[in-house]
Amino acid sequence: MGIASSLLQGVRMGRHRTPQVQTLSSSGLWLLCLVLGSAPNLAGQQSAARVQSTPEGSQSQQAAPSSHTGTTNVFIGYATNGSFVFPDIATSPGPLTTAGKFKLFVNQSISPPYILAAALGAAFNQARNVPEGYGQGWGAYGGRFGANMARASSSSFFGTFLFASWLHEDPRFFPESKPSLWRSLKYSTQRIVITRNDSGKDVFNTSGLLGPLASEGLANVYLPSSEQTVGKTVTRFAVDLAWRVGGNMFKDYWPTFFRNMGLNRLKVIPDPGKSEGQGLR
Repeated sequence: MGIASSLLQGVRMGRHRTPQVQTLSSSGLWLLCLVLGSAPNLAGQQSAARVQSTPEGSQSQQAAPSSHTGTTNVFIGYATNGSFVFPDIATSPGPLTTAGKFKLFVNQSISPPYILAAALGAAFNQARNVPEGYGQGWGAYGGRFGANMARASSSSFFGTFLFASWLHEDPRFFPESKPSLWRSLKYSTQRIVITRNDSGKDVFNTSGLLGPLASEGLANVYLPSSEQTVGKTVTRFAVDLAWRVGGNMFKDYWPTFFRNMGLNRLKVIPDPGKSEGQGLR
């Protein structure tokens, strides 16, 4: 209830302080065309690499395939259990149904990272008095927090549910089994523009890019008028993508964190639809 009331408060405050809602059709259409126009050039296939493994204490060349796969090879797979903190970490290789994508959107909207990021972002902007239209005080903080939650939730609605269902794309994150810092940074960045479709093939991440873009366009309805410009909209969109890279790295390391803590609740196992070692970036 507290989050919902803060969100509504933020929307009301934005509207009271916005003398006139700016029409976004031309700027939004321009941005959408820019992203969609670049899709064919950016999609491309990501080649798989294979890491050699040495069986322990055996000279036999005949492998017992799955017995060594989780321990000697680096691969991209899915987690054995769902995560409350990061609900979009994949827990199965199969596609999500439309209902599953809607459930994922709901779980994302109330997940700890969304709430924490909205709260910290509101506090940071409060200290800088940005946007100035909100002013200062607890009411202003509630307005900033509500606007942040609205932006994050609408981004998930558009990207995780609406566009992903329409375009048959998989909005989940498939983690690596043994990520290194550089490989995780590279993989996390790639997954901003590349995702799986419902058939398990890598495609251009149209839904993942249109989601935050549509969200920031919608935000111009309730943000103060100083934020309702094409430049501010593009800036917020770029910042959203940068935060997503960082979020992907957390999700990539999340199962590894559990393993290093000696907890077996969340492990990465190979996608059975891919060959051993496939998916290494």
